[in-house]
Amino acid sequence: GGATRAESARAGFLAVPDGTDFVAIHDGARCLVTDDIICRVVEAAFTHKAATACVEVTDTVKTLDGEGMINGTVARARLRAAQTPQVFGREVYARAILALDEGAEFTDDNSLLEALGERIYPVICDKENIKITTAEDIAYAEYILKGREQMDEIRIGHGYDVHRLAEGRRLILGGVDIPFEKGLVGHSDADVLTHAIMDALLGACGLGDIGRHFPDNDQSYKDISSLLLLDRVRELLLQEGIKIVNIDATLVLQQPKIAPFVDSMRENISKILKIEQGRINIKATTEEGLGFTGRGEGVCAYAVASVEK
Repeated sequence: GGATRAESARAGFLAVPDGTDFVAIHDGARCLVTDDIICRVVEAAFTHKAATACVEVTDTVKTLDGEGMINGTVARARLRAAQTPQVFGREVYARAILALDEGAEFTDDNSLLEALGERIYPVICDKENIKITTAEDIAYAEYILKGREQMDEIRIGHGYDVHRLAEGRRLILGGVDIPFEKGLVGHSDADVLTHAIMDALLGACGLGDIGRHFPDNDQSYKDISSLLLLDRVRELLLQEGIKIVNIDATLVLQQPKIAPFVDSMRENISKILKIEQGRINIKATTEEGLGFTGRGEGVCAYAVASVEK
């Protein structure tokens, strides 16, 4: 860096390697700049050879006379407030900065190109790309950052699973052992509800499905509790920095009646996923005797999960 902005800009430019096609200048005081703003200005510079971030002027701007009194109004439709980043083709910027008189002052790098008669493309950006100059600016920056933290990405996943009913098996749904003459057939405990929920969570995170993570040819999963597998799915989500928002699931079966067991299912799933029971909804329906579920041949489950990243 140098004693002035001009000296610092010149020193920075002279450090740029030969063969560089474009240079970008950004004020460190504009610490809230986003990837989107940077990419948009860079892309505009590729097309127009010079581009700058800026915002539209919404205040009415006045001019003053020699005595400090207002004597005119500037048409704001043609005004833009310049920000950074400012991106220039290396050749045009070299001509501008190397022609700069020693000791000259300028408020931004756009003005260097303006002095050469170069045209600069204005990229309209949001007003959150503020410059930290005063204590009030720090308070506003903290307000902006707090708002960004609340704008996490929301993702949705859908899960479906089906298992056949057969005698000699336990009927386990949502980790609850339900008294019935038949149970579900599967490599694990065949908990169709928990399987659908796992698939919904994995789908929301782009992590495949339960067959990928817990294949049915792996003997370590033989007769395993699906709640244990659900806990492993929770750990996968934790590694990805993902928070579960809510789960809505539907069981489809003709018999037995599920309503008396729903609260226990929600409690089991809540404990495993470490989320409030109020974020888990479980419903059950028959199909009026229609299809394989209506004939009592099997049970299927649907689940939808929303997550936050």
